[in-house]
Amino acid sequence: MSHLSTAVEATAAAAELCEGLAAAVAQRGWHVATAESLTAGTVGTVLAAAPDATSWYRGTIAAYSPEVKFSLLDVPRGPVVTRECAVLMARRTAELLGAELCVAMTGVGGPEPDEGEPAGTVWFAVVSPGGEHTVKEVFPGSPAEVLTATTERALALLHDAAAGAL
Repeated sequence: MSHLSTAVEATAAAAELCEGLAAAVAQRGWHVATAESLTAGTVGTVLAAAPDATSWYRGTIAAYSPEVKFSLLDVPRGPVVTRECAVLMARRTAELLGAELCVAMTGVGGPEPDEGEPAGTVWFAVVSPGGEHTVKEVFPGSPAEVLTATTERALALLHDAAAGAL
């Protein structure tokens, strides 16, 4: 089996984590979007494979390059591994994609530190009709492990926000 086949199968398995999210956003009539930096669209890929995603998932903006954050998402020039950057990414993406619920993540995938932050540092922001919520995590491990942990945490934050737990 190829590495691509393995990745696709893993995505389908991860999408099962989204069943509760799908039900919660459907009940609220919300649409979901994601603004991704270090995950480069991974969260969006998982959401796209979730139950009935075409009715509630709007899409992702994969702003991997800081320049995309500055020019498209109205993030001021400067460090991007910050709470402020994550919040602005989430707000602007929700606006651009017409979503009530959006999670954004920006951080240092590694293996080296960046912007004075250790590898594994990730800022998350969630915007919804219930308000804004931010959290900073520092995940251990290789870049692939940081990406996986970041994706899992983003999905959990979306679920919690849709369920009214944030």
